[in-house]
Order: sequence, then structure tokens, then C-alpha cells
Amino acid sequence: MTRTKIAVIGGSGLYDIDGLQDARWTEVKTPWGAPSDALLTGVLDGVDMVFLPRHGRGHVHSPSTVPYRANIDALKRLGCTDVVSVSACGSFREDMAPGDFVLVDQFIDRTFAREKSFFGTGCVAHVSVAHPTCPRLTEACYKAATDAGISVHQGGTYLAMEGPQFSTLAESRMYRESWGADVIGMTNMPEAKLAREAELCYASVAMITDYDSWHPDHGEVDVPEIIRTLTGNADKGRDLVRRLPALLGAERNPCPHGCDRALEFAILTAPEARDADMVGKLDAVAGRVLT
Repeated sequence: MTRTKIAVIGGSGLYDIDGLQDARWTEVKTPWGAPSDALLTGVLDGVDMVFLPRHGRGHVHSPSTVPYRANIDALKRLGCTDVVSVSACGSFREDMAPGDFVLVDQFIDRTFAREKSFFGTGCVAHVSVAHPTCPRLTEACYKAATDAGISVHQGGTYLAMEGPQFSTLAESRMYRESWGADVIGMTNMPEAKLAREAELCYASVAMITDYDSWHPDHGEVDVPEIIRTLTGNADKGRDLVRRLPALLGAERNPCPHGCDRALEFAILTAPEARDADMVGKLDAVAGRVLT
């Protein structure tokens, strides 16, 4: 068994949690550059916690400039075992209304301006993301949400767009009607892929703020309305996060779905052909299989 260490990636409002002990901001250096911000570490109900502001405090990073590799590396470097991503999204479904949460289990990745892998020339690896979120961790998030009285949907496909602009009406209709997406956002990719490469269990909690632009009764995305909904969602998000330590426990067995062993057979480059500098950069995310 190993010690549970829960990482929460999301907005700064999620971190004002009553009962967080030994809270302190920690600077972490990574081979991939600086993370979005310092990381807030602490202990909640006997379980180690790490909070990372995805966009940085004050919202200084756009979805395209978030340093996703540095963020995931920093969490792995701090010993995190489980990553809960909390993010805003738009809805393509009438029954998935603003204020509801969706526990994402699939993604359509339409981002194009981001580095999507820790691996590359000198050390090639291929991991499976057929099931990109961890069912065990997602189930804990579902239980936490229902216990908190949150209207939550278990399962949904998240369309990850590049942004920072919102969808055109034609795009919104296509994603909803032809592609079958349920929600749309800008930040869960490549975050989920990188978490899998780093052998971290990953769950996506998508907080609905709007109906994108497809809904005939709501029209285009209204930013002030999104901000108002976000404020209410942040309160719910804190309540969900506050319940996770009791559900996950201070100690954990290996992930029954293999998230923490994703690299077991993934690295294809022969040991003698691996680039030493690349291997050095992978010390945190892939050290288990490279040493």
C-alpha cells in the first residue's frame, strides 16, 4: 500500500477549504519549465492534499498557455497519486444544465497548439487513453457530489477545444448533433493524457456554466452570466473536494484499473538508444520504468 496524496487542479476558489492543516505554498521546479503557480500543500482529514491553480492566481494563463507538462510533472514530483481536475464547461445537453456537474469519462481532443506528451525523440512511448479517466477516482467524486447534494451526471464526453474564443454556432451544432459530445471546455487536454503518461489516476469534474451557443433559448455565451454561475459552482466544488479524503482514505492499494502502471510496456526505445538528456527530464514521470 502507498500513501494517498490527492491533487486538485482548478480555480483558486477551490482552495479556501476549512480544516486544511499545515497549509503552505511551495515552489516546484520541473524540467518542463515553471508550473502555472506555486502549489498549495496541506493535510485534510489526515490525507495529504495538493492544490494547483491551473491558470495561476489572478488567471494569468490562457487555456493555450497553461504549462500542462510542468503542472503534471510538479504533481508527480510532490508524490501525488490521484488528480482531480475541476473545470468550467459548456453543455450540449438540455438535461445537463448550468450549475450541474458532469463526471467526464471520454474526450474528443481538438486542441492543436499544445505539447501533448512528455515523450519524444530519444525516448518514445505510447500509452493507452481508451479510457482516459480513472473509474475508481471518478466513483469517489460521484459519491462526494451526491453526498453534497450536487446535481451530478455520471459519464459524459468532453470536447476539448483550443480557444480562447468560444464556439461558432455551426461548431456548437456539429459537436452536439454530429459528434455526440456532451460538454465543451478548453483545459482538460492534454492534461488527461499527460496524467496517464505520468501514471496518475485522473478524474474530471466538469462544472457547467452555460449552454455554449447551440441552445435556441439562450443564444451566445454570456460571460457575466458564466461568472455568476462559476461563483455558485465554486462553493459546490469546495464541498465535493472536502469530502474526498474520507472516501479515498490515507492509504491506497494499486489502482485496479492500472492507471499507476500505464508505462509498464509503453516505452519502445531500446535502453541503449535512449537519449540521456530526455531520460533525465523524465525522472519524475517515468523514473519507475526507466531506472
